[in-house]
Amino acid sequence: MISVIQPTGTLALISQIEAESLSRFSQGDLYDLYRNCSLAVLNSGVKTDNSEKLLSQFEDFEINVLRNERGLKLELINPPKTAFVDEQIIYSIQNNLFSVLRDIVHLATTKNETEMLASITHENISIGEIRTNQIFNILRHAKAIKSGSDPNVVVCWGGHAVNEIEYNYAYEVGFQLGLRGMDICTGCGPGIMEAPMKGAIFGRAMQHDTNGRYIGLTEPSIIAAEPPNPMVSELVIMHDIEKRLEAFVRIGSAIVIFPGGPGTAEELLYILTIKLTKSNRHEQLPLILTGPKESEEYFTTLDTFVRNVLGNEVARYYRIIIADPIKVAQLVKESLKIVKDHRTINSDAYCFNWSLNIPNELQDHFEATHANMAALNLHHDQAPSMLAANLRRAFSGIVAGNVKEAGMREIAKHGPFKLSGDKDIIDNLDKLLRDFIKQKRILLSQKEYVPCYELTTQ
Repeated sequence: MISVIQPTGTLALISQIEAESLSRFSQGDLYDLYRNCSLAVLNSGVKTDNSEKLLSQFEDFEINVLRNERGLKLELINPPKTAFVDEQIIYSIQNNLFSVLRDIVHLATTKNETEMLASITHENISIGEIRTNQIFNILRHAKAIKSGSDPNVVVCWGGHAVNEIEYNYAYEVGFQLGLRGMDICTGCGPGIMEAPMKGAIFGRAMQHDTNGRYIGLTEPSIIAAEPPNPMVSELVIMHDIEKRLEAFVRIGSAIVIFPGGPGTAEELLYILTIKLTKSNRHEQLPLILTGPKESEEYFTTLDTFVRNVLGNEVARYYRIIIADPIKVAQLVKESLKIVKDHRTINSDAYCFNWSLNIPNELQDHFEATHANMAALNLHHDQAPSMLAANLRRAFSGIVAGNVKEAGMREIAKHGPFKLSGDKDIIDNLDKLLRDFIKQKRILLSQKEYVPCYELTTQ
């Protein structure tokens, strides 16, 4: 099967060199990256957490960029049939395919931007500021930043491996947020990343409001393991997990965390690192943890973990609400008023949180290798914010070992990652991960989860 599709809207022209670099006849990593991200979009709605399995099902799939006098088209060779209805590609998938093209071309032309700018910038501009500006440029290029509106984007974090009760609860929270006219931003995959979007769409429909935004932020190494859900109306592919996480907190006005697994723990530790950083003590970014009554034990375990390893003071930075979607939405709405006032007083943009200070430890890309995982400082001989940053990296490595192609290759070649640290930290980490496994929050594709890590004390 061969299908040729056109852009759904306005897409900037790409150069001949850019088109050639993406050609299916080109022998480079860029084409493979572009092909795999496009294949993930074509599988929108498929529930999986195994990128290798997904990619292996469509080994004969190819995608080619066709240039003509009017711009460009995409040629799809042997695409998944589920992306079509009566031989016509589904509109949302068509739209997101061109988002992939836009972001991969932009990624290719800016991947060395940080290093290049660092060599020519003035001494009073830090690498961190350059990286933040790079993220701003990516989001602006994707038109994910909307000026002229009040703070309104609610970031929803949570896992894809959730049960029906948790999914329905996240839907209800999204419904209540939608009734109040709020926009939703998630990691764009299935499960909790889908449910709040679906609920918000219905909530806004009840108000005859068609202006809702459903933003999905992903990155190349994870999109194949978590294909975009059908609710995503604005798809943005960031360069890596660190830029993806920073993009969340820069465009988000509030964060709601639902039940999840290691990836959700990584996200929680990311935002707690920011909140524990002294220069952010006056920043306003509301953080709510919520789930149904059946998930109360999950939040108790998570709360106990962060208190035990980071200190009880960390609990002041978040609110846990159980089985009350209306209360969650009301609290978010009230919090957004405070966020707007704070940004107004500090002359900060409503659509992009410039004033938030994100430590280098969160911006530096962490590659999940055995050497890097073994070298992580999981000891108390550091500030709580730095311990949280290192724990974030530990969970990032576990996610990579579970679902990312490069991480899975590392595990297959060298065995489990090895993490070591102070006994109480490792014991608490072990308990949390065992609870995730017991609650089936890791790797839906495995009947019995085989850990990609080993924990030891020092």
